[in-house]
Amino acid sequence: MTPFKGSYTVTITPFTPGGTAIDYPAWTRFLDWQLASGVPGIITLGTTGEFLTITDDERGEFVEATVKHIAGRIPVLVGSMNAYTPNAVRYSRQAQDLGADGLMIIPPYYYTPTEDEIFAYYRAICEAVSIPIMLYNNPFTSNVDMSAKLVGRLTKSFEQIRYIKEASQRIERIHAIIVESDGLMNVWAGQQVLESYTMGAKGYVNPYGNDIPRASVKFVDWAEAGRWDDVWAVQRVIQKFDAIITRGHPLYGHQCYSKALAAAGYPVGDVRAPITTFESLGDEGRERVAQMVPLMAELDAVVDAIEARDRTRTAAE
Repeated sequence: MTPFKGSYTVTITPFTPGGTAIDYPAWTRFLDWQLASGVPGIITLGTTGEFLTITDDERGEFVEATVKHIAGRIPVLVGSMNAYTPNAVRYSRQAQDLGADGLMIIPPYYYTPTEDEIFAYYRAICEAVSIPIMLYNNPFTSNVDMSAKLVGRLTKSFEQIRYIKEASQRIERIHAIIVESDGLMNVWAGQQVLESYTMGAKGYVNPYGNDIPRASVKFVDWAEAGRWDDVWAVQRVIQKFDAIITRGHPLYGHQCYSKALAAAGYPVGDVRAPITTFESLGDEGRERVAQMVPLMAELDAVVDAIEARDRTRTAAE
């Protein structure tokens, strides 16, 4: 398969009212929208996908349905992490057997494992699967911060490990990982696309693909081309979303507000417990969405203007 690159939406998981089941009609509509928006790949069952609330039965059905609907048009990566190593191995093997193109795997969470314990966890998974693995370094949710040295050790030890979502918010870590892995590791931004790409990032794990896929795909394309002014034109608006989400939800706002912003036309339900539902936020939540909807239109206008300028330049050449 072609190496993964670009802006991959780390997707929500759509639920029926009350969160009682996965809403598959909503999911197929959502996936079709992602494809129509030019998203080059998706990552399911990550943090934004509320993987901790998904049952084993739901997991298998959801991965199978996703792979079948995408039908090879773009890569599908699956979050297959678990605090218990045999479960992570089982989920990883299941995703591979169901046709996933790759995996995204955070270290064992809660326990604060040692580097040797983290290494053994990934070794067990690599012994069970052959598809590419994206490490996921997010110390804010896992209570583990994988050092550049550990990432380099994993990369050089296992040929499946060639990608990492680096979400430590330490931009200098990107260059350190590239050095420690002898250039083998493809580092993906977890945030701050402009800054991450200037440090050598090769992709973006993108929660904003759930509600503004067109703009958040385009600015990563422009980052790959070194078009920093155009990247900044989009990123400065996305930072406004960040500010609203950060102060507008008590836990992890991307799940709640990504679903609420389905005002774009692709409703996907609300979040599952224990996360505070959007419905329960009441007027405060609705007011924050009302602040974000105009930003969606602003982003469309920014992208339209840049693309119009590009067409004018091409016509003049």
